[in-house]
Amino acid sequence: MSLSESVRFSLLTRLDDLSARDWDELAGGHVFVRHAFLLALQHSECASARSGWEANFLLMHRDAQLCGAVPLYLKHHSRGEYVFDQGWAQAYHRHGLAYYPKLLSAVPFTPVGGPRLLARTPLDKLLLARQLQQLAQDNQLSSVHVLFPTPEDRQALEQAGFMIRHDVQFHWRNEGYEGYDDFLAALTQQKRKKLRQDSRKIAEQGIEFEHRHGDQLRARDLDYFYQCYANTYLERGQTPYLTREFFERLREQMPDSLVLILAHRQGRNVASALSLRDGQSLYGRYWGCTQYVPGLHFETCYTQAIKYCIAQQLQRFEGGAQGEHKLSRGLLPTPTCSAHWIADPRFAQAVQAFLDEEAGHVARYRDALAAHAPFKAGEPPA
Repeated sequence: MSLSESVRFSLLTRLDDLSARDWDELAGGHVFVRHAFLLALQHSECASARSGWEANFLLMHRDAQLCGAVPLYLKHHSRGEYVFDQGWAQAYHRHGLAYYPKLLSAVPFTPVGGPRLLARTPLDKLLLARQLQQLAQDNQLSSVHVLFPTPEDRQALEQAGFMIRHDVQFHWRNEGYEGYDDFLAALTQQKRKKLRQDSRKIAEQGIEFEHRHGDQLRARDLDYFYQCYANTYLERGQTPYLTREFFERLREQMPDSLVLILAHRQGRNVASALSLRDGQSLYGRYWGCTQYVPGLHFETCYTQAIKYCIAQQLQRFEGGAQGEHKLSRGLLPTPTCSAHWIADPRFAQAVQAFLDEEAGHVARYRDALAAHAPFKAGEPPA
């Protein structure tokens, strides 16, 4: 009997019913795919059937052993994904076809790369990818989408027949800097001068910063952060994706992963940024302020994050989706991707043609950005 013939698949609607240890062993400890993170999204109902994120986690057992899993949602819209396919949905609608619901493997509201086909071997990753297609076919769903997969997952998805969509994010790399001044020294004189001027202007307004880890956070710290986070959405007339309860669960269940940067003036908080971290990387995620100060967003979210990474000897800072303004602060264009399988062969052909054309635009965009990198000749990137 082959390995694939002894495999059994099932769907799980609540992660409570699965051992955190079993799930996390497959996930490799990646912070956003940890059992605790995904469960916090469920328990707070940020990712739930009511919010259009209906959990149907795919499990794969070989005999009695869990050997594969996929964080999987039945999506009834395309919000909170950071990969935009609304145009595809409109094309379906114009032809009298239903695009939603669709199957989506992603971390809700989180444009961060990481494992999606949770398995130890390339074969098991391929089996998971093919099972995603089978699920869509069996349930007459339009499509399957896998967002921000690892290179290993991408390889399995391509082998299974998924189409690849290319994009760019902005990431900072630690080149062994011993201090923030070492990082500045690697920049061109113009960029270095501008960053120093920006920081000086913030300091002249009496702004000071404090970095706190999750085990140092008090309830009132989280209250203040959530006020800032909600303000960012409310100022745009939008409802926040995430609730105060979600962040409280993170503080309780995975405090080692939380980093809060607080900006205050004369003893009063004026802004905050909450990031998550692992042993190698810092992931900038949530920001807001209660008092507008010119330049404070950049200083809090980028300069302070880079200083934190250097002090903690972290290797990478991911600044989130989009934002050319990050380039001048040392965050460089970095390729990302998503994988897509469309059930209808006519639409699949049209989407492939679109992706081929889009890939050319993305490549030229990345080259143009790289030509304006802020580092001196001979400094990173090589």
